[in-house]
Amino acid sequence: MGITDCKMIDLPKIADPRGNLTFIEGQRNVPFEIKRVYYLYDVPGGAERGGHAHKDLHQFIVAMSGSFDVVLDDGREKKRFHLNRSYYGLYVCPMIWRELDNFSSGSVCLVLASNVYEESDYYRDYREFIEGRARG
Repeated sequence: MGITDCKMIDLPKIADPRGNLTFIEGQRNVPFEIKRVYYLYDVPGGAERGGHAHKDLHQFIVAMSGSFDVVLDDGREKKRFHLNRSYYGLYVCPMIWRELDNFSSGSVCLVLASNVYEESDYYRDYREFIEGRARG
């Protein structure tokens, strides 16, 4: 899998004068079963998050509030995505290095994951990630 397999996905948006509603269903709105949900918040201005890749994990990233950027890298190409709406998100496939930066004040980053936390699924060193991609 490469960076071209990662993509922005529009989510259903039900407009209502009392407030809009968006929902996410595993294997319908995102291409995997959701087994873990977590969120990042109170990220200091100028801070970065991420800086790792996953061997098998699929993720879907949504800016629930505010905005931030996600930089994806497959070892050959880098691409920056700006997330700033709660009715779309970024699908990130396995074996993609990701970094999150440019957080606005009060931003909240929601992440849906295809599996529970497993440290053995991580590449935390970029060089090891590149070597792992080469072994393929």
